[in-house]
Amino acid sequence: MQDMQLLNEGFALMGLGMGFVFVFLTVLVIVTTLMSKVIGRFFPEPAPAAPSRPGRAAPAGDDELMAVISAAVHRYRQRHRR
Repeated sequence: MQDMQLLNEGFALMGLGMGFVFVFLTVLVIVTTLMSKVIGRFFPEPAPAAPSRPGRAAPAGDDELMAVISAAVHRYRQRHRR
């Protein structure tokens, strides 16, 4: 009879522990959601600034940068062939 009591006590502790974790995680999700809504309401993200030039958005050295990156990728692929 002692084994049955021990088993019942183990199941009761397991249920209590799992219930506590479930309640804690539920409260955590609710509080996080509410906090996100409150922050979004009182501290909205600023509107994105309009581009100063309607033309090309990339900097002038963009072609040179692309050449350097392409050369680096090509060299990496040559060294690390499978």
